[in-house]
Amino acid sequence: MTIHSDHPFVPPESERAPVRRLRGRLGGVVSLWTTGVARDRVGLTVSSLMLADGEPGTVLALLDPDSDLWQELHEQRTAVVQLLGWEHRGLADAFAGVAPAPGGAFRLGEWEQTDWGPVLTGASAWAGVRLVDRPAREIGWSVLAEAVVEHVETGEEQAPLVHRRGRYVRPAG
Repeated sequence: MTIHSDHPFVPPESERAPVRRLRGRLGGVVSLWTTGVARDRVGLTVSSLMLADGEPGTVLALLDPDSDLWQELHEQRTAVVQLLGWEHRGLADAFAGVAPAPGGAFRLGEWEQTDWGPVLTGASAWAGVRLVDRPAREIGWSVLAEAVVEHVETGEEQAPLVHRRGRYVRPAG
């Protein structure tokens, strides 16, 4: 039996995808996109996003085209983009589909329904957005979601949940 100093299932560095490795080093604050009402609520953890200021403000995100969120977003046309804090690590993993959530991920938090979808109670900042009406554009293995920002609420800033190189890290300084 061999004891590995590295993770036994991670491919050797020479076999890893260089673009994926570069993307992992960019890091980013983790957001949770939610849409729907009652039993039709869905959500997805998203860290590949960008917010552009302007009239109107616009948010761009790379979403999984096979996700329930992408399917429901086309039906509802609206979503909530909320920023997660360090204390929401388990919730982020559940909505990403990498951690168990008996009864569904929405049971792991308290939610307030808005005109754009469910908002996590206590989220430090969130935006209500409306999907732009144009054909979906595939980028890599993702689909580009473009949405107009219709409403923003910011509260007391918390320690953000940051994702970098495949794990959550506390922000420096």
